[in-house]
Amino acid sequence: MPEDTPNGSLKLGIVGLGYIGSVVGEQFARHPDAEIVAVCDLNDERLATIGERFGVDPARRYLEDDRLFAEAPIDAVLIGTPHTLHHDQVRAALDRDLHVYCDKPLTTDLEDARDLTHRAREASTTVMVGYQRHLQTAFKTARERYRPTNDQGREPTWLTASITQPWIADSAGTWRLDPAHSGGGFLYDTGSHVLDAVLWTTGLVPESVRASMDFHDDQGRVDSRAHLDVTFEGGATGTISLNGDAVAVREHIHCWDDEGAVYLEGKQWRSRKVFEVDTESGEYHPYIDHQREQTRAGAFLEAVREGNTPQATPEDALAVTALTEAAYESARRGERVTVEGLEAGR
Repeated sequence: MPEDTPNGSLKLGIVGLGYIGSVVGEQFARHPDAEIVAVCDLNDERLATIGERFGVDPARRYLEDDRLFAEAPIDAVLIGTPHTLHHDQVRAALDRDLHVYCDKPLTTDLEDARDLTHRAREASTTVMVGYQRHLQTAFKTARERYRPTNDQGREPTWLTASITQPWIADSAGTWRLDPAHSGGGFLYDTGSHVLDAVLWTTGLVPESVRASMDFHDDQGRVDSRAHLDVTFEGGATGTISLNGDAVAVREHIHCWDDEGAVYLEGKQWRSRKVFEVDTESGEYHPYIDHQREQTRAGAFLEAVREGNTPQATPEDALAVTALTEAAYESARRGERVTVEGLEAGR
């Protein structure tokens, strides 16, 4: 942590005080290694309320993000703004040598994702993306099956994944249904977590995708449902189904290999459960201690303090954006599309 701050704590600014800014911001506010010293939001009432909650000096409550970046005495920034704003704000933060925690998706444009991946590699600071499944023990356990430290992992051959949510109803009246701010629909929002979980857990690299979508808007930009048929390098295949117009939140990822399968399942926004299936269809349920899981703020602060690679990297986010953009293109063209632009992340 910086030596010129009290007790070595990280001085943090928050840009965007909606759900992520306030919830993850609360994690930082409660952490002994962080101090929130500046906040920014377009809504002056929310700015005052949350600024007061986090004990931020009124002089450090900004309506404009460029003023926060130029004036606030910060070491790091939490970016919790609408998706399409992320690229410019992360770039501004890196230009000022700040550590960055950015909500997912990192960007909604493939070239922007490649740009930030390159900039993060060249930076001396930490950039972490808000894919919190990387912190959950169930996903870490599943990842060990395919990406173990001893390089003796199994080879995935086929997978299915899905998530349901009453997202359309939940998002009514918000920026999430405005593609100018969201970049798309359910796939770019909650669906982004599922794509990330599949790619990060298995280590699979998407090669091509054939997608179909149902759209909530007449312009065909905000998807409510998406179905992806993905082929991966090495021959594995998978289907990913996302329904943002369902009545409840349920999630599953089932990944098969020659020795059985690993199942990840859960409901609502609780930590997911994991179990393994053998060739006789027997089940093994490993012990999972959810109480030992890190918060997003804790994982970010640890990466900054130790100088380690963060739990969710820009390279992880680049892969998700590449697959997402290819899926949208496929749905609109009605044909299979190659997933491009990943070489910057390998």
